Amino acid sequence: MDLLGVRSKTNVTRKVIDARPTLTAVGCFCIGTNQVDLGYAGKRGIAVFNAPYSNTRSVVELVIGDIICLMRRIPAHTHHMKHGMWDKSASGSHEVRGKTLGIIGYGNIGSQLSVIAEALGMRVVFYDIEEKLAMGNAHRCGTLNELLEQSDVVTLHVDGRKSNIGFFGDDQFAHMKQDAIFINLSRGFVADLDSLKRHLDSGHLSGAAVDVFPVEPKKTGDAFTTPLADEDNMILTPHIGGSTLEAQKSIGHFVAQRLEDYWFKGSTMLSVNMPQITLSDIRSTCRIAHLHANLPGVLAHVNRVLGEDNINIAAQSLGTEGELGYVVTDVAQRPDQNALDALAAIEGTIRMRVIS
Repeated sequence: MDLLGVRSKTNVTRKVIDARPTLTAVGCFCIGTNQVDLGYAGKRGIAVFNAPYSNTRSVVELVIGDIICLMRRIPAHTHHMKHGMWDKSASGSHEVRGKTLGIIGYGNIGSQLSVIAEALGMRVVFYDIEEKLAMGNAHRCGTLNELLEQSDVVTLHVDGRKSNIGFFGDDQFAHMKQDAIFINLSRGFVADLDSLKRHLDSGHLSGAAVDVFPVEPKKTGDAFTTPLADEDNMILTPHIGGSTLEAQKSIGHFVAQRLEDYWFKGSTMLSVNMPQITLSDIRSTCRIAHLHANLPGVLAHVNRVLGEDNINIAAQSLGTEGELGYVVTDVAQRPDQNALDALAAIEGTIRMRVIS
């Protein structure tokens, strides 16, 4: 097996990698790569690809839908109707126009959400630990509390780094505005749901939407419990933020294309664990992809081996990232086996592959 495709629930551990010495690349047909031991895969010369942008629109649309439904108290009205209660009151119901949306995490999803929310007439503020270019009229807050204290809706769009575990707890909920709405479609371990429940039950917060949970069932049909199940103005969804047919199709095409480009061209662009090199189609006789430890002199050694075999170099690209170096060389003729063996024997070589 040379190429492996997985979804988010399939773990590619050290044991799995060791069991397949010929494994060259892993395609994660999903957004995250937490299920893959990225460090060990890199040390074994295995490129890992995912689809970080393919479900962005789907997630953003669900957030917008959640905001409108919660502002109009649709979950509460639906609950009352199902129990035979007719309540036509406008109490607690609002337009989204003119309200302030606070986005925590201004990456691909957060920034696109910013644009669409502004188009609905919302005022947008955001907070990110990194400097990010504001879209439209969005305003960057200097602190998290600055965002929380002015936002009518707070939505989380942070990544899965360990420092985000338990990031949003009782102290953060306490800083939110009276009657504000909380939304989390990012990671289940980010927000403390018990704290959220307390702030909903106390009347501090007016509603919430949660799509991700600290512990989630492994498959469709499994039992699920949450302390938020009995809340009134609450939207609970089973981690479906990116689950649209359009997003799934996009993910399939995107990851398959990355695997194809790596296998047939050696291109590592958008790999999560390899130096980034974008390569065109092979126009010479063959291409030599040499992945190695990022040590001084490897490139010179590669060129010396090719020169000693009277091989003319047509093109060459080098990229380094962390502990890894990756040099791709197009040559006018295929080196003989002795030269290939010499390339594979260069100190620090992790994987050497001839593409033709």
